[in-house]
Amino acid sequence: KDVLFNPKTTEWQLSYDGRAKEPVTLPAKFPIVLLEGAEGIAVGLATKILPHNFNDLCRAAINHLQGKTFRIFPDFPTGGIADFADYNDGERGGKVKVRAKIEQRSKYLLAITELPFGSTTETLIESILTANAKGKIKVKHVDDNTADSVEILVHLPQSAEPEKVIQQLYVFTNCQMQLSPAACVIEKDKPQFLGVKEILRRSVERTRELLKRELEIKLGELEQQWHWDSLERIFIEERIYRNIEKSKTWESVLHEIRTGLKPFLKQLRRDVTDEDITRLTEIRIKRISAYNRFQADEALKKIELGMKETKAHLKNLTGYTIAWFELLQEKYGKGHKRRTSYDEIEQIDASAVVSANQRLYVNKDDGFIGLNWRQHDYIQDCTILDAVLCIMRDGSLKVAKVADKVFMGRDIIYVTIFPKDGDTAFYSMVYQDKESGKAFAKRFQIGGLSRDKLYPLVKSEGSKIVWLHVAKTEKDMPKHVKVFIDGRSGARVREIDFDLGAIPVSTRSAKGVTVSKWPVKEVKTME
Repeated sequence: KDVLFNPKTTEWQLSYDGRAKEPVTLPAKFPIVLLEGAEGIAVGLATKILPHNFNDLCRAAINHLQGKTFRIFPDFPTGGIADFADYNDGERGGKVKVRAKIEQRSKYLLAITELPFGSTTETLIESILTANAKGKIKVKHVDDNTADSVEILVHLPQSAEPEKVIQQLYVFTNCQMQLSPAACVIEKDKPQFLGVKEILRRSVERTRELLKRELEIKLGELEQQWHWDSLERIFIEERIYRNIEKSKTWESVLHEIRTGLKPFLKQLRRDVTDEDITRLTEIRIKRISAYNRFQADEALKKIELGMKETKAHLKNLTGYTIAWFELLQEKYGKGHKRRTSYDEIEQIDASAVVSANQRLYVNKDDGFIGLNWRQHDYIQDCTILDAVLCIMRDGSLKVAKVADKVFMGRDIIYVTIFPKDGDTAFYSMVYQDKESGKAFAKRFQIGGLSRDKLYPLVKSEGSKIVWLHVAKTEKDMPKHVKVFIDGRSGARVREIDFDLGAIPVSTRSAKGVTVSKWPVKEVKTME
C-alpha cells in the first residue's frame, strides 16, 4: 500500500467482460523491477534484471535526488559472494560471478552456508554428486541439513586436501556460476535497453511525479473540505435553515438558501454551486442541534494547516520526495540487510586443481583406451580433464579426451597423456611407404592438433611404421640407427648404418628421406 497502489492515482480500464474495472498499470512509487529482479525470453528482447537490496535502492534514490553520484549492485536472497567487476551496469554483455560460501568445519568436513544466485540446495547437491561420479572431485557423502538457513555438509575422504576440494567445488559444481544480466524494460509501450542506474533515475522521477499527483489530489480534497465546512458553518450559525420553513416548493427552498448565503459569499474561496445548496438541504436536525462552534473552528484551522503544509511540499517537491524515501527506509529497512558480499573472484584453472585420480589403460590390439580397465595394459594415472595422444602402426595419429572407453585406431604403438600446453616432444620415425615400396626416415614435431581427428604421419594409405622413437629434447634424439633389411628381399646389403642426425627436424607432414628401396624389417639405435 505504501509504494505499490493508490486508487486515486491509478489509471483504470474495463475488464474483459466489462463488468469490473482493473488497473492499466500499478502506480508503483518504488523501483520494484530492480528490487525483485525480472526475467523474460522474448525473441531479441531477452531480459535478466538481477534483484537489488531495498536499503541500497533507497540510498541511491536519495543520492540521485540530491544530485550526487551513486552505484548499485545486485543483492541476492540466497546470499553468497559475488564479483561485480564486469557488471556493466546490468546491461547486455555484462557478467557477474557468484559463489557459494564454503567454510571448513573440521579437517575432513566442509559446510556450504550460502548459495550462489540461481541455484537451490537440490541442484547444488546434485551437481556435487555428479562431479563426484565423474571423478572430478572426491567426496564421501553429502548431507542436507537446511532448515531456516542453508547448511550442506560435504564429508571428505581422509586423503583429501580441504583447500583443494573447495577450489574443485568452485570449478566443477554449481558452487560457482556466472550470470549474464541484460536489462530491458517497457516504457511507453516500447522496449528500452537501459542500465540499472538509468532505470533507477527514471523510476525516482516517476516517484516524484506520483507524489506530486497525490499532493495535488490531497490539496484539492482539503480545499473541498474547507469549502464545505465553511458553508455548513454559515448555514448553521446564521440560521439560514429557518428561511426554508415556510417554503412549499423545492425551487423556493433552493432560492431561500441561496438568498441567505449572499451576504457571506466573500468568506468563501469559490462559488457556491447548486450541488452545494442541495447538499445543505440534506443536513439533519440532529446535526444542527449538536453543532459546536469551537469544534467547527478547530476543524477549519486543522484543514488550513494541512493545506499550508501540502502547498509547502508541492513547492519543495524534491525535498518531500527525499523525506518520503527516508521514511520508507526507516520503516522497512531494518529487515532488509544486505546478504551478498562483494569480493574479487579469480578465475581458477581447472587443470591446476583437478586430481589425478583416474587410471588410464590401453588395449593396443583392438585400439581402445579407457579408464579403470584392469584387464588391459596400464599406462599412467590421469585426470578426467586430460587428453590422450595415440600413434597407430598404420601411421595415423589421434588425440581424444579421456573417457570410460574411446576407440583410437587398431594396433596402437605409442600412447601418452597429451600435454595441456601442447606436445613439445621430438619424434624419430622410419616407415615403409606402401605406394613406392621404399622406406623413409624423418624427424619431426607434432605441432597443433584438434581432438578426435586422424592425422597421417605417412605419405600413402597402407603404409606402416617400422620404428618410432620419442625424445623430450632435440639433444636426446638418436643420431645413428642400424637398419635391417628384410631377408626375403633381393638386397645384397642386409644392414645399413644410417645417419639419422643428418635429417633436419621438420613437421609431422614431411615425407622424410629415403633409407632403402627395400622393405625394412627392424631398426635399432646405435648409441
